Amino acid sequence: MDSTDSSFLKLSREAFKAASDSIYDLASTDAAYSFVCMGADGTPTTRIDRAAEDAILEVLKADGRSMRIISEEIGELILGDSPEFSIVLDPLDGTYNSSVGIPFYSISLAVTSFDLSDLRFGYVSNLALCEEYYAEAGKGAYLNGKSIKPSLNTDLRELCVSVYGYRQNIERTRKIYKNVRRVRLFGSVALELCYVASGRLDALVDVRNALRVTDVAAGQLILEEAGGLVTDGYGNSLRLPDNVTARVEMVASNGLVHEKLLELLSGGEVGN
Repeated sequence: MDSTDSSFLKLSREAFKAASDSIYDLASTDAAYSFVCMGADGTPTTRIDRAAEDAILEVLKADGRSMRIISEEIGELILGDSPEFSIVLDPLDGTYNSSVGIPFYSISLAVTSFDLSDLRFGYVSNLALCEEYYAEAGKGAYLNGKSIKPSLNTDLRELCVSVYGYRQNIERTRKIYKNVRRVRLFGSVALELCYVASGRLDALVDVRNALRVTDVAAGQLILEEAGGLVTDGYGNSLRLPDNVTARVEMVASNGLVHEKLLELLSGGEVGN
């Protein structure tokens, strides 16, 4: 059973409900994807992005604790005078999906030390389906209150992998496409990390050098707490950038196929 007793789970659920309510009438409409402004991360902010972020920020402000917020649209916001922790927030990961009615888009919220060096809590919840993932450092990972683990698959020929790199870095990813059994791209990296954590996917590879800290912070902790492995595209520890403009690449897996995937990315050949 779930052993998580963090106050951050309650806060995350309040943020999820606020986001869900705020986008209820916008999801699957033409208005959802309408341009509002350029976000702090350098990508367009849509109407549905703004609605979700504004609603979540109200929840975080009402919490009363002093905190630093790093969010995809606003960049950085300091609440109070002496924040002891940071909230790393993607209010809506999978904006396109939400606008066209593909039921795979999520809120991603991570609690870290002030400088992002220490992940403490991660929460990713599908805004279209009943899928709530969360993890607290040292206490395992959960889907809807039940403990989760990654797959035990070790055979490249049987892997189901999400591979982003079809436009950028196609040469690096070509051998992965050729060696695995299935490739699935769902359009919400935060949720896809959780799918690796729960064994629905064997791995996630994203070498576009386009990921932001808000995309990966919560999902990284959830996968690592489940027993999986997350590195950069060359096998090094993934260091979370302390702003929303920096970009990273990532390989995330059940841990058992990690070295094989890295070898394929480097252009090598591996046995199955």
